[in-house]
Amino acid sequence: MSANSSVLLTVVGRNFDGLDVDAIATQRGLTRTNINDLGSNVAEVLEAVGEIGGQLFVGSGNQVLDAKSAAALGVPMVVSYDRPGPHVDIYVAESERSGTVVAEACDAERTPAAVAAAQDIEVKPYMSPSVFKHGLAEQARTTGAHIVLPEGEDDRILEAAHEVLESGIARLTILGDPDDIRARAEEKGLDISGADIINHETSELREEFAADFAELRKHKGVTLEQARETMQDISYFATMMVHKGLADGMVSGAAHTTAHTIKPSFQIIKTVPEASVVSSIFLMVMRGRLWAFGDCAVNPNPTAEQLGEIAVVSARTAARFGIDPRVAVLSYSTGASGAGPDVERAVQAVAKARELDGELLVDGPLQFDAAVDKGVAAKKMPDSEVAGQATVFIFPDLEAGNIGYKTAQRTGAALAVGPILQGLNKPVNDLSRGATVADIANTIAVTAIQAGKK
Repeated sequence: MSANSSVLLTVVGRNFDGLDVDAIATQRGLTRTNINDLGSNVAEVLEAVGEIGGQLFVGSGNQVLDAKSAAALGVPMVVSYDRPGPHVDIYVAESERSGTVVAEACDAERTPAAVAAAQDIEVKPYMSPSVFKHGLAEQARTTGAHIVLPEGEDDRILEAAHEVLESGIARLTILGDPDDIRARAEEKGLDISGADIINHETSELREEFAADFAELRKHKGVTLEQARETMQDISYFATMMVHKGLADGMVSGAAHTTAHTIKPSFQIIKTVPEASVVSSIFLMVMRGRLWAFGDCAVNPNPTAEQLGEIAVVSARTAARFGIDPRVAVLSYSTGASGAGPDVERAVQAVAKARELDGELLVDGPLQFDAAVDKGVAAKKMPDSEVAGQATVFIFPDLEAGNIGYKTAQRTGAALAVGPILQGLNKPVNDLSRGATVADIANTIAVTAIQAGKK
């Protein structure tokens, strides 16, 4: 939309806390009509806007604009005025799915800039934790994936299962004693009737799984009797369900260590042919941006070659979740400004990543500010296609990665979704033992999406 477009500025019938809407309209050459002049009924307002030929609608994010009606009536662009909050985030997501582009949700001080920007530049999609979680659930629903949850003894798993089933995010199998699980769910008012519940200790599948596991591990000297004993472990039993196609993915770790969760995957599901390591990313969701951080959960001290591989795999995983990957290999140095083994490792990692994927936009070594700030990038790496606009960040080791994502999570109000494991033939994802019910539900949705992306 150009600045010369004939635009109707329609304002919600509330005070704008000192904002001079008439001045904005005059400055931009707009015709200003107050919503109170059009009527109080939402349908009437939208019809009036459409009849007048309005192209820009400035309004409150939670009640005025019905997204589908707006799109149908020719109101293709919105600047939403309201206090920040989940209600605005959900509204924005619904609007954009209906074909109504939302410039941004803003307060009174930012509205003038938003109005100008909406006319003069291409509007970017809105992002926030609420919008991301809403979209994640919708994407997961389309896969029809079946996820196994081995830790049925944990009440958080049952609460998350209730939410997932209620939302239709995935089909579920929960491992544990059926009578105990159903009794605890009923006591908490949870409906998990849509889940299959299997007691792995008495299941008829145990003998079949033991025979298959003994065959898979015979080169390691595993006997059938040893395999039977191994199948008493919930992680091994659940992983065999994924391996055999009885489930599309597994989520575990709320009550067990990372090693306990993913070790069976190395032995049973194994890595894809092009992967030498299993690694992870966190999706870091913040207001206005969606980033990926890797590897923050698996590899303590990756080599340069492994870092390069992690960069490529992380970019592919990030793309599945709507991120346009521009990969920064992070360091304490930018370009040739520093020297030393760690800097050289970043240089070699970039070379390895480009060798593996010649079309990938990847650069480094980059300091974090040079990776995200265009002003800094213009001074330090002016010719880089990544510097100043990175979306995927590869940390040099597990220590730096773990500190980095938790800093953003705890001080930057970022929603950290993950760790999302990558490099396995089938999706298995690990939970933190401090995971909340929301974390578990998000991880189930992520796993469903991975399972649906063959």
